[in-house]
Amino acid sequence: MTDTVTSTETTESVADFAARARAWLADNMPQIDPDNPPFSVRADQVSWDRAKELQKRLYEGGFAGICFPREYGGLGLDYAYQRAFNAECRSYEMPLILNVPTFTICAATILDMGTEEQKRERISAAVRGDEILCQLLSEPSGGSDLAGVITRADKQGDKWVINGAKTWSTSAFAADYGLLLARTDWTVPKHEGLTMFLVPLDAPGITMRRIKEVNGNEEFCEEFFDGLELGDDAVVGEVNKGWEVATQQLHHERRAVGGGSEFASGTAAENANEMPPDHVGLAEATGQGDDPRIQDLAGRALTRRIVKEQLIDHVFRSIGTGALPPNAGTLIRLFHAETTELEVDTALAIAGTAGVIDEGPGKDLNGAPELEGLLDIGVRYLSRQTGSIGGGTSEMARNVIGERILGFPRELAADKGVPFNQVKRNKS
Repeated sequence: MTDTVTSTETTESVADFAARARAWLADNMPQIDPDNPPFSVRADQVSWDRAKELQKRLYEGGFAGICFPREYGGLGLDYAYQRAFNAECRSYEMPLILNVPTFTICAATILDMGTEEQKRERISAAVRGDEILCQLLSEPSGGSDLAGVITRADKQGDKWVINGAKTWSTSAFAADYGLLLARTDWTVPKHEGLTMFLVPLDAPGITMRRIKEVNGNEEFCEEFFDGLELGDDAVVGEVNKGWEVATQQLHHERRAVGGGSEFASGTAAENANEMPPDHVGLAEATGQGDDPRIQDLAGRALTRRIVKEQLIDHVFRSIGTGALPPNAGTLIRLFHAETTELEVDTALAIAGTAGVIDEGPGKDLNGAPELEGLLDIGVRYLSRQTGSIGGGTSEMARNVIGERILGFPRELAADKGVPFNQVKRNKS
């Protein structure tokens, strides 16, 4: 890398920064095979403790929070420095599970919308590796209509009292704080009566349960709030203007899901199941390497992957120059979801029935060692659609692209302008 970028915080060239990072990584971080990364189980507390340990190493070495401002624990550098570090750290174990949602969504939102105290305390703690952040947005009865939340926050004296429930909260069991969206005014239209709160998850009044998915994972949680008390210092943004905070949060989430955030602490998969399927290796292992139809399937998936990487770079640069609006991050999120589904579908199509056979650790179809590690595609298929749901469904992403990027007219909303306490809702 030969670029030289001068930021407000340093005159060190990107090349010199990369060289310094290369030497530091070699001396301080565990080496890995980037094509076979260690398996970090998001549902396992051990993985989170390990991630915090690695994040502390980065902080002590001066390579944490590269794009976060210095006053909040970061380095205050341009994205070019983060990209240079990403290239250097690919062969080392990194605290990647902290990227989403801690850094790329929650800390980024607090940076944009939080108070000075919230920025100094929460972002700094996350960058140091002391705290983990999560989102508390979706609700059991809410579906994809985030503005329709019914968890309520009532002002009683100098306290806010929270009652309600949230669900599908990613890794909330491991988090220290969560960004919670609640309704604070029921007499105005739904988007106008919301407030965002920063909630300590060890506070009295919170009951948390793990959710077991069809693939056996227990990464997601549901939370119940019964008389949780918060002070005014927990409000993020302004009272009854929580939708502005949520909108910014969703902007960061859509960029993060697609891999286009400057706040990610390193890149690549945090475990083997998140690596793109090895379509060529799978075709060869199942004796179909010379099949023109299989070659076409694999080629299509590989091409799509290359296009996705180029799209991430194009959209990020275009948002930075103003050529595209901030909502253009939704393009990355949508393309990422569709690419993931295509890659997994293609892998299962190549594997055929071999993709759903599991004879236990170290054993695969007919005990063939060349298939070991390739035939987990059946389990991956069970969660192939998660990218089309997280951060809002792909259908909602298309609405955002059509309405906010292409300027198409909005769809009719029957509850538009109607006070929320007059909106008809299903009763549970």
